Amino acid sequence: MCKKMMHYKRYQHWNRKGDVFVVCVDEETTPIGLVCGNSGYNHKRTKPKLFYLLFLCLISFSFFLAPQLFTSHHKFSLLYSFSSEEGRLVSKSDFNACSSVSNGSICCERSSIRSDVCVMKGDVRMDSASSRITLYRNNGHENGEVLRHEKIRPYTRKWEKNVMDTVDELDLVVKGEHSRIHQKCDVKHDVPAVFFSTGGYTGNLYHEFNDGLLPLYITSQQFNKKVVFVILEYHAWWIMKYENVLSHLTEYPIIDFSGDKRTHCFPEAIVGLRIHDELTVNSSLMGNDKTIRDFRDLLDRAYLPRIRSLIQDEERDARMNMEKHVSLPSSETKMDEKQDLKKPKVVIIARNDSRAIVNEDSLVKLIEDVGFHVEVLRPQRTTELASIYRVLNSSDVMIGVHGAAMTHFLFMRPGSVFIQIIPLGTDWAAGTYYGEPAVKLGLKYIGYKILPKESSLYDEHDKNDPVLTDPNSVNDRGWEFTKKIYLDRQNVRLNLGRFRKRLLRAYYHSVSNESLRFRHQSQ
Repeated sequence: MCKKMMHYKRYQHWNRKGDVFVVCVDEETTPIGLVCGNSGYNHKRTKPKLFYLLFLCLISFSFFLAPQLFTSHHKFSLLYSFSSEEGRLVSKSDFNACSSVSNGSICCERSSIRSDVCVMKGDVRMDSASSRITLYRNNGHENGEVLRHEKIRPYTRKWEKNVMDTVDELDLVVKGEHSRIHQKCDVKHDVPAVFFSTGGYTGNLYHEFNDGLLPLYITSQQFNKKVVFVILEYHAWWIMKYENVLSHLTEYPIIDFSGDKRTHCFPEAIVGLRIHDELTVNSSLMGNDKTIRDFRDLLDRAYLPRIRSLIQDEERDARMNMEKHVSLPSSETKMDEKQDLKKPKVVIIARNDSRAIVNEDSLVKLIEDVGFHVEVLRPQRTTELASIYRVLNSSDVMIGVHGAAMTHFLFMRPGSVFIQIIPLGTDWAAGTYYGEPAVKLGLKYIGYKILPKESSLYDEHDKNDPVLTDPNSVNDRGWEFTKKIYLDRQNVRLNLGRFRKRLLRAYYHSVSNESLRFRHQSQ
């Protein structure tokens, strides 16, 4: 019974199995705690009173806990998680409830905790001035009455009321066919449209992939590029940043919903994006069994032409430099370069603000001593994603401290290694947002949880302070404490002797992988 209940995880202290803690009140108003799932809770033979208590449990959960679930400030405070093995929040039938919509109909999927999606099929016309999308159907009504009215905010963080309140809301209405004379088509499309917002947390790399690009892929890939994207809260910089990827999802110009005042007409509209889990694609929810690896293959195709262009530019610049300088590289220099090319490659994703690796130079030397070639990458907001993809796609190991930049693991080849350094107070988030999705992509994931002495907080607090000894109790005080203490004011000084063990594991894995690749190529 417990496995059928809503599963959610709290950043502060919920365990990784997604157990749910339910507070119930018995007949004498005495609190009773029940832990469902793999809690080890053993009950005796069922009695009528137990059924009454369970009934009260459900009522208590609905009236006391549920409102709290929808008022979390940010993703670290409270996040609903989807489990494919136990108690998935949205079943496949729920997720595809609107997979078959009859002409002249509107269907809305609202069972997901993450996002709402509405599908309109027939004569669909957009009116940005009134933030309205209208479906006209043949039904004989002539008085212009609204036959159905839905509201939707097309963004994938439905449970976060604070951020959803900042997202533009759309009115979806159904009217009779005779009303259409008042809204003539300026642009008529013969392919479906997908409406979504790039508001919310857009500007953060993790959210741009997790809340935007991946849901857009999940929702639109079925159309094989024969689809028009209509964006609310349109940002030109976002289009430029992801134009390589977007061009592999649609072959049509993207429409700025607010900026384009023309009436665009479509045979079908999907309003909102479908989302599965953190940075992943659940094949069981895809009609064509696509996985996160298929999304990465799309990234490969998207960035390869630009990477080739970058290589050609570099080769041209190198030739020009050689013409300017008569002296050629020494044979010793060439030999060193060849030896470096044979070594497995580590890329360190360096942070420019908090959660920086204080002893980075010593870390680089250690990595070289183990036998790797090392490259330190410092992504800026203006860094072209194709350049980052090129570096990581050709590397064997990626190392970085927990944060949004770890989203770059999506640029790693399946079979490579991802070492995530986990600062104090970030254990659950590190595993949920990056560790588990990396494994689904096919990476070897190694989580390095730092000790208190490896944190800069060790120099600021007494060694018995809960900040060091019990981060969960600090996180329990609220998101603002987590952010202020563990995310914004913490740096890392690695214990290199301890970290070396992880490097050796990564090295042997990389060498073994290369050996297997060589064998396959020689067969």
